[in-house]
Amino acid sequence: MCAAPTKRVHRSVYDDQPNAHQRFMEKLDTCIRNHDREIEKMCNFHHQGFVDAITELLKVRADAEKLKVQVTDTNRRLQDAGKEVIAQTEEIIRCRVQQRNITTVVEKLQLCLPVLEMYSKLKEQMKVKRYYSALKTMEQLENLYLPRVSQYRFCQIMIENLPKLREEIKEISMSDLKDFLESIRKHSDRIGETAMKQAQQQKTFSTTLQKHNNVNYGRNMHLGRSRILDSKNEMTLKRTFEEDDDHDEEVLTAQDLVDFSPVYRCLHIYSVLGDGEIFENYYRKQRRKQARLVLQPQSSMHETVEGYRRYFSQIVGFFVVEDHILHVTQGLVTRTYTDELWNMALSKIIAVLRTHSSYCNDPDLVLELKNLIVVFADTLQGYGFPVNRLFDLLFEIRDQYNETLLKKWSGLFRDIFEADNYSPIPVANEEEYKIVISKFPFQDSELDKQSFPKKLPMSQSVPQIYIQVKEFIYASLKFSESLHRSSTEIDDMLRKSTNLLLTRTLSSCLQNLIKKPHIGLTELVQIIINTTHLELACKYLEDFISNITNISQVTVHTARLYGLSTFKDARHAAEGEIYTKLNQKIDEFIQIADYDWTMSESDGRASGYLMDLINFLRSTFQVFTHLPNNNNDHAAMSGKVAQTACMSACQHLSTSLMQMLLDTELKQISMGAIQQFNLDVIQCELFASSEPVPGFQGDTLQLAFIDLRQCWLCGQLAPKVALSPKIIPDSCPKVKRKRHLYDI
Repeated sequence: MCAAPTKRVHRSVYDDQPNAHQRFMEKLDTCIRNHDREIEKMCNFHHQGFVDAITELLKVRADAEKLKVQVTDTNRRLQDAGKEVIAQTEEIIRCRVQQRNITTVVEKLQLCLPVLEMYSKLKEQMKVKRYYSALKTMEQLENLYLPRVSQYRFCQIMIENLPKLREEIKEISMSDLKDFLESIRKHSDRIGETAMKQAQQQKTFSTTLQKHNNVNYGRNMHLGRSRILDSKNEMTLKRTFEEDDDHDEEVLTAQDLVDFSPVYRCLHIYSVLGDGEIFENYYRKQRRKQARLVLQPQSSMHETVEGYRRYFSQIVGFFVVEDHILHVTQGLVTRTYTDELWNMALSKIIAVLRTHSSYCNDPDLVLELKNLIVVFADTLQGYGFPVNRLFDLLFEIRDQYNETLLKKWSGLFRDIFEADNYSPIPVANEEEYKIVISKFPFQDSELDKQSFPKKLPMSQSVPQIYIQVKEFIYASLKFSESLHRSSTEIDDMLRKSTNLLLTRTLSSCLQNLIKKPHIGLTELVQIIINTTHLELACKYLEDFISNITNISQVTVHTARLYGLSTFKDARHAAEGEIYTKLNQKIDEFIQIADYDWTMSESDGRASGYLMDLINFLRSTFQVFTHLPNNNNDHAAMSGKVAQTACMSACQHLSTSLMQMLLDTELKQISMGAIQQFNLDVIQCELFASSEPVPGFQGDTLQLAFIDLRQCWLCGQLAPKVALSPKIIPDSCPKVKRKRHLYDI
């Protein structure tokens, strides 16, 4: 009823109207009195009911007391009776709690046990160095097991330890890789030696089969030699195979020689860890360093073949390992990488071989080096590496090999010439004759008709030189074999090297021999005979080369031997030396001439020195009858040499006597001296007219002394004017007007 006025009063209070608070209190008191009257009315209305309820409560008080006693008693008795139940219930509750806890623990343990087992497995794998498996276990732990139990502390510890274990695995695997790289350096030579041995055995076996299948291989003389070599090769190959059978436990491949597991393991580990590229770069960098070390030769490598063999074995071993890594791994080594590495190595190898082979002076060592290079090239070619540049290098070394052969054969030729007696070869019987012609292709129908004992025109050096030329061809052939060249190319190489032997080495030895002081006229004549027979033997050498190479001489590109020019030059040099030595001998006789230019009378006979000189010349020209004349060409050549020598000797004698007569130190001459000189000139003319060498036409030889005769005639007129100088007339050629003769 007073709600609305109260609200207005409230509003007026808040509106700060005058006496609002007083009016509000009054209104409030009025409301309170109204409410009290209403409460009183309500209490009066319900008072009887309240009294009745109290009365009823008082009636049930006694019953309530009894009930309370009974309930208390019942409760006491119930409590006493439930104490045991409570105890058992509490025990049951405790057991159930324990059971629940145990179940929870079992569940948690079942969840944690795989994690612990995997971690234990991880530790065991680390212990036995199964690092790749350990990484797989770590991956499973991180992705599958640890997330299930990540709330436990031990899991956090495991999670914190896993990166450390990964780093430890990386360090250990890298350490193993470094040990592997160090080990592979030590085993490279053995790997390469094994690979080269296998390649050589395969090549020998294939070559042997090929030679057996080729019925025309190595005809004539080379056939027997080749068969001997083939038999040796077969025996060697058989013995090698038997040795291999007896040593099956020996390592034969790179994989058997070296444990590559560190590489695989490290590659897998780094790949799993996402650092595969880092590992590849490291591996290639280290192998490049090792390649540079392998390619660095020892300073004394050129001294022995073992030095070259070790060098090649290390290189082959290095690239065999790289080839193995290329084929068993994915991406660690690529073909581009190996090709780049091989090209770098090949350039270094070629430079090293050029340098060190240039120090080799022994042809046997150069030949062994060539064989090693061929085996080295064949081995690497079998692994897919290009080796054409190595075979090109062999042609350079072949030139050097020929140079060493030429030096060696130069010494052999010098020894043969030094040991020769420069006398025709005596043969006492048919057997000795066959022995000589088996060594040298000599044919002479006239000599065959003669009975034993007889003499062959050449000296002992001829068959020896011929044999040594053939041995040179064999030695040159040894280098040409296995160069993967055709028979035509081999034939051409053999002919070129033989030409060098003839035109340079043998020619030089002959020229030096001819110039030696102890070689006399007889020896020079024999040298001319020897060179003639060696020249004739050149066609047999061409046949010999053709038999070896199976290339016909009619082939367009077949080179010819230049022995003809070599021996012709030697003969010309020998002839010139004959003329020179004859003149020197004449000078020796002239030097002992002791004319008394003031003698009153001559001795009535020629001077002793001149007679000795003429006798020497007669005996010397008789030697020329030994020059070969088995055909018309040689007979003409022999006569020409003898005639030229005789004419040269007579001209030199005439000139020497003329110089003696016209010597500026000779101031006067007597009639007796002129007569004595005339007797000497007469002996010279008689010698010229006696035809010491057949073949001169008319007075050709006497004309050599015509100037000397004219000079003497002039001197014979001088005594007409005693003690006065007479100028020699102009009619005397070659006499200078300023020279004077004085009569006594």
